[in-house]
Amino acid sequence: MKKVVIFDFDYTLGDSSDGIIASINYALDKMGIQKPGRDKAVKTIGMSLGSTYEILSGRNSTSEKEEFEKYFKEKADEVMVSNTFLYNGVVEMLKNLHAKGLKTAIVTTKYHYRIGQILKVNNATSLIDGVIGGDDVTTPKPSPEGINKIKEQFNVHLEEILYAGDSIVDAEAAQAAGVDFLAVLTGTTPYEAFKNYPYASIINSITDIEVWNYLL
Repeated sequence: MKKVVIFDFDYTLGDSSDGIIASINYALDKMGIQKPGRDKAVKTIGMSLGSTYEILSGRNSTSEKEEFEKYFKEKADEVMVSNTFLYNGVVEMLKNLHAKGLKTAIVTTKYHYRIGQILKVNNATSLIDGVIGGDDVTTPKPSPEGINKIKEQFNVHLEEILYAGDSIVDAEAAQAAGVDFLAVLTGTTPYEAFKNYPYASIINSITDIEVWNYLL
């Protein structure tokens, strides 16, 4: 029986793509690096900023990654929250999970405070019991560190956790942590790609109530 449901954020609970693209483009422009097309940039959503920079620039300098992160955050502080929305039905779904007695959490590469801002403007702060942001871990997903922190916070067993996400990074994190994985097709990862990883189910939307009833 599950006691905790952990969610990724981007492309799982909501969409920040416009804010992310604006922040990526701003950072790369400040660094004099050619900006990618949107199709290439959105495929990095959910990755750490260091990985995003490496993929989009083709460079792996630690100092450049830090510079990219600084500029990204500078722009994101201006535009991210206003360019983020929760998917339809997410608030109701979280309320239903709480009504079933489950705890809910978010493990994301987004900064902890950013998730707090987004939840606040969407009147959803009370619906998430724990947040582990990219700034709360030493190693970002696909490391299981964030999931393990939630496990320790709620004092539950791995088999009592379900992790939901939209990307291969999420599938790998769940596999590394040893928790059941719910794959969601609202991101850029196709159905077939998830079949290479252990999963409890692959669904079109995080608000698929029938699947939740089956899994929980």
